[in-house]
Amino acid sequence: MTQPEALLPVAGLLFVAAITPGPNNLAVLSAAARGGTTGALPATAGIVLGSLALLSVVWFGGGALLDAHPMARRVLSVAGAAYLLWLGLRLYRSAGREVGACSEAAVSSMAGLLMFQFANPKGWVLMLTVSAAHPVGDHGGLAFAHLAILMSVVTGGCLLIWALAGAAFARHLGSTVNARRFGRSMGLLLAGSALSLLA
Repeated sequence: MTQPEALLPVAGLLFVAAITPGPNNLAVLSAAARGGTTGALPATAGIVLGSLALLSVVWFGGGALLDAHPMARRVLSVAGAAYLLWLGLRLYRSAGREVGACSEAAVSSMAGLLMFQFANPKGWVLMLTVSAAHPVGDHGGLAFAHLAILMSVVTGGCLLIWALAGAAFARHLGSTVNARRFGRSMGLLLAGSALSLLA
C-alpha cells in the first residue's frame, strides 16, 4: 500500500475522533464562547501539541510500557479526570464575567490541556490505533512525520470548527444572563466528561 493510500483510513479515523463531542471539544467551545476564536487558540494549541507528544510516546514504545503497568494507566485517568473537573468548576464559577477574564482563563488552560492528552484514555486508544493502522516498515521516521502532519491538520481543523461554533453561539447569547447560563452549562458538561473518564 502506498503512503497516500495508507493515510486515508487514518485520516478518517482522526476526523471522526476529533469532530465528535468530547472533553477537548467542550474546552475549545467554551474558550471560543468566552473569548472568540482567538481566545480558543491557546486551548487548541495545547490539545494539538499534547496529541503530537502522545503520538510520539506511543510511536516510540510508550504504549507497550503503559500496557505493562495497568496502575500507571489508572493514575493517568484519575489525574485527567481531576484536571477536567477543576477546569469545569472554574468555567462554572467564572460564567458571565468579562471577556478579558475569560481569555485569561483560556490562555492558562493551554498547558493543562496539553498534559491532559496523556491522561485521556480516548487519546491513548486513538494513538495506539493510528500507530497500528500505519506500520513503521522501512521508513519509520518518514511515516511518523506524515502521521504527525496529518494529525495536526485534521485535529486542528476540527477544533477550529468547534471554535467557530462557540464564537458564533456567543454572538447570539444576547444577555449576560444567557451568557452565564451557557458558561455554567459548559462547565457542568466538562465536569460530567471528567466523571465519565472514571466510569
